[in-house]
Parts: sequence; C-alpha cells; structure tokens
Amino acid sequence: MGRPGGKKFARWLAAAALAGMTASAPALAQTTLKMAYALSENSHYGAGAAAFVKTLEASTPDFKIQQFPNSALGGEREVIEGLQLGTIDLAIVSTGATLNFVPQTGVFDIPFLFRDLAHARKVLDGKIGQDMLAEFPKRGLVALAWGEQGFRHLTNNVRPVKEPADIKGLKIRTTENPIHIAAFRELGVLATPMAWPEVATALQQGTIDGQENPLSVIVSVKMWQLQKYLSLTAHVYGPALILMAPSVYDGLSDDGKAKFKEAAAASAKAMRDYVDQVEKDGVETLKSNGMQVNAVDHAAFVKAVQPVYPQYYKQFGQELVDAIRNTQ
Repeated sequence: MGRPGGKKFARWLAAAALAGMTASAPALAQTTLKMAYALSENSHYGAGAAAFVKTLEASTPDFKIQQFPNSALGGEREVIEGLQLGTIDLAIVSTGATLNFVPQTGVFDIPFLFRDLAHARKVLDGKIGQDMLAEFPKRGLVALAWGEQGFRHLTNNVRPVKEPADIKGLKIRTTENPIHIAAFRELGVLATPMAWPEVATALQQGTIDGQENPLSVIVSVKMWQLQKYLSLTAHVYGPALILMAPSVYDGLSDDGKAKFKEAAAASAKAMRDYVDQVEKDGVETLKSNGMQVNAVDHAAFVKAVQPVYPQYYKQFGQELVDAIRNTQ
C-alpha cells in the first residue's frame, strides 16, 4: 500500500501522534509519593496517614501515596534528612526529631507547660503554632500541619513511680531531645537517648529500665509485653508534624498545594481523634493486659523540675514560654 499523499498524510501523522499521547497519558499523570512514619498502621500515625491518603486521593487523581510504616525508611532523623534530599516525599514525625532541624519547636517539649489537650491544641492552632510552621522552609522542609501524640507517661520494669524520689536512678530511654533530657537528669534519671527502632531490643535485654511515651504509642506497640509499670506522669505534651519535601511541594500549583494542606488537616484531625479515644480507653486496655497503672503526685513533679526552667527561658525566651503557658 502506498503512502497517503500530502494533506492526508499530515492528518494521519497528527492523529497517530495524538493517539500515542492519549494512550500514554494515564501512566504519566499519576505520581507515586513515599510517606514514612515510625509506628504501625494501627497507631495514631497510621490513622493520620490513612486520613491523608484518603483525602488527597479523593481530591486529585494525580498522586498515589505509598506508606512506609514501622521505621521502614529509617529513624525519624534519617527520614527528615530524606525529605530535605528529596528521597522521601512525606512524613509524620515527632518534635523530638524536628528540634534538631528547627530548634524553636523544642519549646513545646518543655515539661509541664500545657495544662491539658485543649490548651495544647489552642496554642498549636493559633498564631504561636502557625508561626512555628513557617520556620520549616528555612531549613529545607515544608510543614503542612500539626498532628498529635498526646501527653507522655513513664513505663518501667523496676518499681511503681508515684513521686519524684521513685524515679531516681532509673535508666530511662528518652528521645534525642535535650529539653526532655535536662528535666529527667534534674529528677535523677539516667536519661538514655536512643532512636525508636532500638528501644524494644534494649528493653528486652535490660539495657534500659523503661521508656516514656504517650498512651497512643504505649497501647499501639503493646508495651505490656515489655514493661510492667505505667505511671501517669503526663510530663510532656507530644505534638506531631506532617512534613513534606520541598522538591515536591514547590513544584505544585496553588491548587495542588491547597489539596496537600487539606489532606494534612484531615490527617491532624484523625490523630487527635485517635488520641481522644485512647485517653478514654487506653488505660483499661493496658490494665487488662497485665500492666500495673498508677497516678502520681503531679504537683511534686512540677516542683521538682522548676530548677531547669531558667535554662528553657534562656533557650526560647521567657516571653514565648509565658505566652504559651497563659494561652486560654
């Protein structure tokens, strides 16, 4: 068969090219993004990730999110470095890790700073929290929203901790967070900074006596399998952050950026809902699985860490600390 002549051939070429583009379009249109977090899919982080994925994929067909739970892409510091490098696209992390990159976030980790969950949420959703999110692009990161872990409590295998004297001499794993470490050392704790993936083995081997985390973590990792005593110290409020790689975010349209922020808001709400639920039933879950749970002399612990506060004022400014504390 001969080649079509002149105009017919041109039309044939254009039609063939269009058909080829149309056939390949679906494969080119969808981008898969990697989302990392330290805990299981059955945790508050998992709940946040699921809400993010559901909200984003419902609003745009352009992206598919692949989840990497259980520190599959490394510890939190490595994950944040991956976001800066563009090898990881999205992450849910704790401020225990972000303060190494955006030091100001450490202010929220000051012990006994927040009265309750409502107080903490009011601060994070208000000007103080939103101004803090705006600091992240200066460090090669995009902070989409504040998530939540809840208040941190103490577990150990040695004895019930009810007052400050009981905690002295215990070897407790902390996050790599100098704000926490300073307070624990003031209490006489042998504070042992350790990346989360190493904690279970250290507890099993007796390298450390205990650890501290929110109920959302203690329940989701089944800490009763590794620890005997839970003391409801509520010593530090634990925020979380939904972070994104600038290499992806900066390439989005304004509408695209809005969709990612909408997904992050849904993620944050899911984490808070999870924390609210675990605050209601988490203690009973732990008791039913054999953990001994006790209240503590909260006022005595507050008093015991007061000598560290001048250090926090120097680090973050007393005006900011007082503004957080006085938020109603």
